[in-house]
Amino acid sequence: MGSLSFSLFVTIAAASGLLFGAESKTYWGDAEVLKELKNGLDPRSVTPGSCVSSWDFTVDPCDNLLGEKFTCGFRCDVVVSGLSRVTELSLDQAGYSGSLPFTLNLPYLETLDVSNNNFSGNIPESLSNLTRLRRLGLSTNSFSGEIPDSVGSLSNLEELYLDNNNLQGTIPASFNGLVSLKRLELQSNKLNGHLPELGSLINLNYLDLSNNAITGSLPTSLPVSLVQISTRNNNLSGALTSESFKNLMYLEVVDFSSNQFSDSVPSILFELPSLQQLTLSFNQFSWIEVPSYTQSELIAVDLSNNQLQGVLPTFLALMPKLSSLSLENNEFTGLIPIHYALKTVFPEIGISPFGRLLLGGNYLFGGIPRPLLVLKPDSANVSLVDNCLYRCPHIFFFCQGGQQKSLAECKGFSPLIP
Repeated sequence: MGSLSFSLFVTIAAASGLLFGAESKTYWGDAEVLKELKNGLDPRSVTPGSCVSSWDFTVDPCDNLLGEKFTCGFRCDVVVSGLSRVTELSLDQAGYSGSLPFTLNLPYLETLDVSNNNFSGNIPESLSNLTRLRRLGLSTNSFSGEIPDSVGSLSNLEELYLDNNNLQGTIPASFNGLVSLKRLELQSNKLNGHLPELGSLINLNYLDLSNNAITGSLPTSLPVSLVQISTRNNNLSGALTSESFKNLMYLEVVDFSSNQFSDSVPSILFELPSLQQLTLSFNQFSWIEVPSYTQSELIAVDLSNNQLQGVLPTFLALMPKLSSLSLENNEFTGLIPIHYALKTVFPEIGISPFGRLLLGGNYLFGGIPRPLLVLKPDSANVSLVDNCLYRCPHIFFFCQGGQQKSLAECKGFSPLIP
């Protein structure tokens, strides 16, 4: 653990009799807390010569900032109140291991970040005593067990990072009490069970639940303030309903890939005023609802690896800002609409062309739309392989990388395919 490989920072507002010119002195209770923190760490993870190894509590931290007793990790400021308060504690990327030593009494703490270490064991229930906490970072450790219900009592919390651990069990329903929360990251754990209703989190902008084992359907009530939501790689199922999205006017990014969602892709996802990226790949959707209008902000749509049927939706080629579309590995059939080719090769003024158009792995038949025949390889990423096209010679880059399906396979899917 070298001083350049991690950050360790403790902010203390130090007691003083006068606002200016007085000697700073650490409040005794704060010194005891820091002493307990050092004593609670696994001694094997405290490298000789590191910041924590230099902490010598036979002297006062704030009186020895420039000495060798406390080489880094402190800033002492004079305050009018004369009260000493630890407000920030960061051990990010310090390489510490063992259980988190938190029987600590830090009533004024606003930021606690011990991310990117090797802490293990359960998340301490005593964290709920830190009632002024605004940011809690426990990311990328080896914490296990369930998330304590008591975390939901931290009503001032604005950022909560529990991602990349070994946490199990369900997301506590008490999280509905985190009314100030703006960012919630629970990705890459072993969480299971159903999602609680989170509609009460009216300030939540960013929600990442990806890479867990969460089951059930998407809640009908999502925070209206959401800007990004990801549930990638879980076991969520059922249909997506308009009710879940109708009030999400600020939503920009949706990633529900690698779940078990089924039924239709609701039209509201193509109508939300701010949505730019929609990823629903690797699910079980069977059809797409047509929106009532196409003036969407969508830039990228990925519906690949589902069970989508019918003809390719024309409205997707009419969305003015859509430049990346993946419909690979579905069950689409029929001709490739001329609108897809025109948007790729000859877009109208003010219309974004398809820079990425992936239609392989379907049952599309007929000929290649004529505008595509003049498309240069470096102008767009287009793929038409593994379909039922009449002819797709490899002289065209979008026919390379695979063959067309056999006539028997195409006829087996639909006798109407010529």
